Amino acid sequence: MTSKVTYKGDLRTECEHLQSKSKFITDAPIDNQGKGEAFSPTDTVATAAASCMLTIMGIKARDMEIDIEGTTAEVTKTMAADPRRISGIKILIAVMGDDLSDKQRTILENAGRTCPVLQSIHPDIEKDITFKY
Repeated sequence: MTSKVTYKGDLRTECEHLQSKSKFITDAPIDNQGKGEAFSPTDTVATAAASCMLTIMGIKARDMEIDIEGTTAEVTKTMAADPRRISGIKILIAVMGDDLSDKQRTILENAGRTCPVLQSIHPDIEKDITFKY
């Protein structure tokens, strides 16, 4: 088992990663009867995509012996109404790294775009990925 999720009441869950014992909470968003005091479950999906991209890019950067520490991703999630679902994920990745060659940039971008989370998201969900150097 990977994780355990416990409903805490009032539209809040507590999610525990069993191996590390780390935890985070989710709340329903304000536009869906919640308080919006934490990530919503759909926020975690969009954010996981960006986290996965940076992780895979970090692995590739380490393999190429380049440092991209400080690279950030800004995530915007768009919802559809009927049925209520994620309709789009926009990710802007600001890549840190001195003097990356065109080849290195292409390799990092391809690594990010092929991360397991992005590959697992339904093809009907629009994915707008931008890299900034």
